[in-house]
Amino acid sequence: MDEIKLDDSIPKRMFYKIGDVSQILGVKPYVLRYWESEFKQIRPAKNRFGQRVYRQKDLVVLLRVKELLYKEKFTIAGAKKQLSAERLIRQPAAEGSNGKGKEHIATDLDKYISLLREQKNQIQEILRIFKSETDIKSKTEVGA
Repeated sequence: MDEIKLDDSIPKRMFYKIGDVSQILGVKPYVLRYWESEFKQIRPAKNRFGQRVYRQKDLVVLLRVKELLYKEKFTIAGAKKQLSAERLIRQPAAEGSNGKGKEHIATDLDKYISLLREQKNQIQEILRIFKSETDIKSKTEVGA
């Protein structure tokens, strides 16, 4: 997620209102509120009037969520898993400098590998389903 940077056309401010973020991302405000309910990484602060205020790091997360959902065609559940996996990749490097040992890094990597294996198995199951449906279709067309 760190590789996503804010575009130079995005004004650099400390805080952004939901309307500003909506315009920057090209999604409606209700979409942003829904993403907040689904992704624990998106937690904008509220000002004294109760309005949401987003920081630049919130925009980076929101841009990544939009990219996962719209460009890479992830489901909400898949995007959640992907964000968690990306966090696991970044976290060991940051924690390693805080004095945590190699065992902690190995545990995080094991979790990430396990997550990747689970996703691989899900993809293989989808491919099996498509293959069986294709085989059934071709057999019925030949018999017709």
